[in-house]
Amino acid sequence: MESATPVIVAIDGPSGTGKSSTSKAVAAQLGLSYLDTGAQYRAITWWMVNNGIDIDDPSAIAAVAGKPEIVSGTDPKGPTITVDGVDVAGPIREQDVTSKVSAVSAVPEVRARITELQRTIAASAVTGIVVEGRDIGTTVLPDAHLKIFLTASPEARAARRSGELKGADVHATREALIKRDAADSSRKTSPLAKADDAVEVDTTDLTLQQVIECVVTLVEEKRAGK
Repeated sequence: MESATPVIVAIDGPSGTGKSSTSKAVAAQLGLSYLDTGAQYRAITWWMVNNGIDIDDPSAIAAVAGKPEIVSGTDPKGPTITVDGVDVAGPIREQDVTSKVSAVSAVPEVRARITELQRTIAASAVTGIVVEGRDIGTTVLPDAHLKIFLTASPEARAARRSGELKGADVHATREALIKRDAADSSRKTSPLAKADDAVEVDTTDLTLQQVIECVVTLVEEKRAGK
């Protein structure tokens, strides 16, 4: 396989479709960098919450969107994220951040700031990179070599996500996922959407390993020029 050609892979889709697990495994297997863009939005949300910014006031969020310094480590075997030098990998997954991230992410100034950061990271990936999120193929990296859109039924996604959240109520998790999808799909700036040239992979009835193999094959075919 040609290692000289950097390949940029965009993997989009809603929560609970297996984006993170798939993206990390594919990047590790193919020797690529990895970027979890959702973690960046969670990180800036964590900063807003910690600094007492009114999450219900888009202008207040916009005014400070440029302040936090967000640094993403791109090693798929141990991705890191810091805000102003503080490791926030754990805190950004807590419910307080999860419940507010859609509101913060919808602010255009936040998206502009984070999108610029994402493009810089992708451009500097020497061997190539797998970038996962919700608007990578449509907005952040519209010229990505390969775009993949992962989907799954709400039931399958809720079961996976409640498994991750250790004992969470599946029904409540399903309702939360559907609510977040609606918020992310209807926002004016860079909504969650499948790019016209993306390959859709329905993960409902696939094991994680099957999804990984499918994506690895797609990347290898793209690298081989097929």
